[in-house]
Amino acid sequence: MAHEAKFYKKEAGNKTKCLLCPHGCLILPGKRGICGARFNGDGVLYSTVYGEITSYGMDPIEKKPLYNFYPGSRIFSIGSWGCTFKCEFCQNWQISQQEAAAEHFEKEDVIKAAMENNSMGVAYTYNEPFAAYEFMFDTAVLARKSGLKNVVVTNGFVSQEPLKEILPYVDAMNIDLKSFSDAFYRETCAGRLEPVLRAIRQAFDAGTHIELTTLIIPGMNDGEDLLKIVDWIYEISPNIPLHLSRYFPQYKMGLDPTGIETMKRAYSKAREKLRYVYLGNVAAETGGSDTFCPACGKKIIKREIFNVDVSALKGGKCSHCGETIYGKF
Repeated sequence: MAHEAKFYKKEAGNKTKCLLCPHGCLILPGKRGICGARFNGDGVLYSTVYGEITSYGMDPIEKKPLYNFYPGSRIFSIGSWGCTFKCEFCQNWQISQQEAAAEHFEKEDVIKAAMENNSMGVAYTYNEPFAAYEFMFDTAVLARKSGLKNVVVTNGFVSQEPLKEILPYVDAMNIDLKSFSDAFYRETCAGRLEPVLRAIRQAFDAGTHIELTTLIIPGMNDGEDLLKIVDWIYEISPNIPLHLSRYFPQYKMGLDPTGIETMKRAYSKAREKLRYVYLGNVAAETGGSDTFCPACGKKIIKREIFNVDVSALKGGKCSHCGETIYGKF
């Protein structure tokens, strides 16, 4: 469904300059921006994905992944199509890198589905949700009025003004920090690093609950690059949870899967500075999905796949020593 876009300006010759993300696409009439989801129709920029939902359903909050945000709860999740990046290793390329079959929803439909399923909120996920900014914003406003939480799972490549506008309605974000190398972002993702770092800081400073995810790709971001990521997070806050996810061949990248030992080493190095580090896409017996108290070291949240035991967490504090645990519980 075509819906006039926010954050653009008209240029000479019926061109439009999109101001949603740092690409700043200058779009000719009849053409689309890099994300594929924004279209210039005779000098007016339109979102072509307003209410167009390719995927939806109830998910564990841990699947986002968010581990320090109401652990054990479930959330109604929606996704559209389109993305501001072109990651060679994209795990959801069928809906992020091409137009995909969709079902039309009104924002009221999303809220109704969430409430009928006893969801704690709405998660905007699966593809890049900022590609569908207008629908996400309108739905998030209604969700907040309805007493629901809003969760955004994103690559973080968004301009400051759009992010500033939506942050008052966002309760939690999981943001990908794919590398600490601008060359990696440019060559492998067709993006840039600095805007992502800026978005993370902006969201954290606004008081939004933040968790970060890094997909560990062997030989690309599993060495010094990862140490730089950890150091940078530590400077903002050692409380920010970092999810280290195991790479598997997908889309245009055919490298061998990341080894389990590589994941364990990355986990150990990250935990030297950060208080909450998690392993994704690895066997549960590694223990990397559990939450440990940063003060006494005791296990306070135990996870087996998506079965979550929070019995050692009392009122947001460690039941063993009373340490306050970062997050929302």
